[in-house]
Amino acid sequence: MYKINEIFETIQGEASYTGTPSLFVRLQGCPVGCAWCDTKHTWDVNTEFKVNLTETMEKSADSEWWADATAEDILEQFKLKNYTAKHVVITGGEPCMYDLNPLCELLHQHGYTTQIETSGTFEVKAPAQTWVTVSPKINMKGGYEMLKSAMKRADEIKHPIAMEKHVEELADLLEVCFTAEELKSKLIYLQPISQKAKATKLAIETCTLRNWRLSVQLHKYLGIN
Repeated sequence: MYKINEIFETIQGEASYTGTPSLFVRLQGCPVGCAWCDTKHTWDVNTEFKVNLTETMEKSADSEWWADATAEDILEQFKLKNYTAKHVVITGGEPCMYDLNPLCELLHQHGYTTQIETSGTFEVKAPAQTWVTVSPKINMKGGYEMLKSAMKRADEIKHPIAMEKHVEELADLLEVCFTAEELKSKLIYLQPISQKAKATKLAIETCTLRNWRLSVQLHKYLGIN
């Protein structure tokens, strides 16, 4: 069973899949504790907020409501809602608290591509063809350490930054996890926190210097989910 906070169709606004029509499956539960998290309503799994899946599908605003669902239930909701996007982004919360193999495998069987957005603090349990985005959460309140195995599994690394310290933390982590040769083939994105001008300027300058890439959270500039 997966604990579902919400399922919705929109445009992916970050990193390699920017601009891709996508179905977002947001899972409930995350102990990592990022100070700048914009989905803090997904952190706790309180039984008092447990509802049925239909109610979560009808939500019009962020809330702590969540529902249990099987992989088959999730696929059925795609059909009931007549969603047309074929790329599924599994996010949270922290999706890698769950074994995502059953869900991803079922979706692949029905013609969907899958992507996971994870902090890199839990083992990635997903098929090889699932695209894995690791957004490293270094020295967060929850006290979870970055897993080298999660970093190695990443198809892209997307790091939110606000100041030079965050760039240095990422550089140190990359040095621990990869050889110089391995890094040449890694997609590394910097993402300014909250679209702040200072953070954006730093991200652009760093990406230019290090030959990394910029992720600007396009959906926030467009004012969509």
